[in-house]
Amino acid sequence: MTTTITSTDATGRPAGMPDLSGRTALVTGAASGIGRACARHLAAAGAKVRAVDVNAEGLDSLAAEITAETEVLDLTDLDAAERVAAGAGADILVNNAGVQLVRPLEEFPPDGFERILRLMLHAPFRLIRGALPHMYGQGWGRIVNISSVHGLRASPYKAAYVAAKHGLEGLSKVAALEGAAHGVTSNCVCPAYVRTPLVERQIADQAAVHGIPEARVISDIMLTDSARKELIEPAEVAAAVGYLCAPEAAGITGISLPLDGGWTAH
Repeated sequence: MTTTITSTDATGRPAGMPDLSGRTALVTGAASGIGRACARHLAAAGAKVRAVDVNAEGLDSLAAEITAETEVLDLTDLDAAERVAAGAGADILVNNAGVQLVRPLEEFPPDGFERILRLMLHAPFRLIRGALPHMYGQGWGRIVNISSVHGLRASPYKAAYVAAKHGLEGLSKVAALEGAAHGVTSNCVCPAYVRTPLVERQIADQAAVHGIPEARVISDIMLTDSARKELIEPAEVAAAVGYLCAPEAAGITGISLPLDGGWTAH
């Protein structure tokens, strides 16, 4: 039998976890996947979590696990998104909410393209815009944008997703440059394929456009460029987010942190 012992610090947090006591974290797309893992991690680090998602049932489930304020919100309502950020008193903003649509360019629905850009680029802009006055006023803030390896590389059949993530990378860098004088950092975390419902929902679409069985999608498509032939776990991404929110990470801003199993090493 193997026994795992997890050490804790004086506050009861797992050793090495940042101290975010007294901080408020606004996490979008928090009902599942990466967002849920981030909400759990930040709450464990002592932050007061405000969790936003369109999925009411998922938010209820999260609130049963951790202490969190939840709000059901469709972030494509951009005015509402900005109001939530402005009223949250957020010291930490994690822009995570996202969707995916896999189609060849000539078949890509324009309304789907517009919706993805609205959710994954326009909404983060409005959330940052709403959150910054509070962050600037106190001279401290952390913006962490959940980008993707597709913010650094392109893949076929993902025009909207790749465009949105590339745009988010640029937005994050501008926020870093403008926020530096106010004690606000802005960074991107760029995972490859993570074991989430979003990835699971891609498998059928990927199989169809590539003309292969669904069973081969993960090995032949998703992990073909990764040296580490495993899906990334949501908790791995959350740990990176937590580190970037730590007081000790004040000097890290304007970066794109790959969690890609070696994809971008090629």
